[in-house]
This record gives sequence, structure tokens and C-alpha cells, in this order.
Amino acid sequence: MISRRGLLIGGGAAAAVAAYAGQDGLRRWWGASGRERPRTEGVVDHAGAEWVAASPANWRRAERPADYTVDRVVVHVVQGGYGDALRVFRDPLHQAAAHYVVRKDGHIAQTVRELDVAFHSGNRKFNERSVGIEHEGYVDRPGDFTEAMYAASARLTAEICARYAIPADRSHIVAHSEVPGTDHTDPGPHWDWDRYLGLVRTSAA
Repeated sequence: MISRRGLLIGGGAAAAVAAYAGQDGLRRWWGASGRERPRTEGVVDHAGAEWVAASPANWRRAERPADYTVDRVVVHVVQGGYGDALRVFRDPLHQAAAHYVVRKDGHIAQTVRELDVAFHSGNRKFNERSVGIEHEGYVDRPGDFTEAMYAASARLTAEICARYAIPADRSHIVAHSEVPGTDHTDPGPHWDWDRYLGLVRTSAA
């Protein structure tokens, strides 16, 4: 059994994420204010993605980019499998989720709408400005990062960058380990950034 601390999101700061999520949950006022856009259950932002809803405890409603500018994509590695990530995202006690999970064969699940703030990075301000993408696998197993995974994730990231006018560079497509204040190490030293960014730029062309 993989522990909540060992699984997701790169294996650390679970308590900090939970504390952030609990405090920020008090601000779910969109429906009452009339500012919320209509939502349809199961509608995804990335064509072809499977909708697997995260628990409402693991994200909060927003109206991005109207209320928060989206200018980052954060790359994560689960430290577990695709099914493990979806399981903990559905668990309200986990109090963390990314917007997407990418499987080794390139299949993508969306668990939180991009307009909403997912609790994925352990940093409130970064969560508000970013889209989080999880990838199944382990940071110390380079074979987990397959050609199909890189290609599917790069297409997704290129689409996100186009949607929010995010430059496709390492200043804006970042590792979870680079988020200020984090103690996570993902996606780790085996993630091929040159290859990934090249695929993102090719997909955007």
C-alpha cells in the first residue's frame, strides 16, 4: 500500500497542502455571488481526455483566467500509478489534486477544470496561477517516461500554453520541485526537459 505521503505529489508536504486546502475552502463563494460560469458535469478542457472528478475537498472554485492570470504549467510525477493518482484525487482526506493525470500509454484524465484552482503544488499563489499535470511513474525510473507519455503530455501543455498565451519555455513550464517553498523532487533528474519542450513547441506549430 502506498501512503498518502509517499504517493503524490512527488512524495512530500502533504500536511502543508492539507492546511492550505482547509483554509482556502472557506472562500467558496462563487455560486452565491453570481460570478460562476455555467458548468456541465463531464465536460473537459482537453479533447479526448477522460473526466474523472476529484473530490471537491481537493480544489476550489474559481473563474480563471478572469480572476487569476494563468501563466504556468507545473509538471509532476505521481510516485505511483495512474490509478493510484485518480484514487487519491477522489479521496477528500487527501486534500490535493492536479488538473490532469497522464498515463504511460498517453491516455489523459482530467480531474479538475482549468478554470478552478487545484491544490497541486503546495503553494497557494502558484496554484492560483498554474495548471498542474501529473504523470504516472517514479522519479528514479526513467523507463516510466514513455514516448507516448511525452507526446500526449506535450500536446496537452501546448494547448494550455496557447489557451492562456503562456510562453513555451522553462520559465513558464516548470517542475514541481521548482515551486517556491516545496520539498518535492519531481519530476526528477530523468525527466528529459529538452525533449519535452521540443515536443511542446512542435505541437504548437
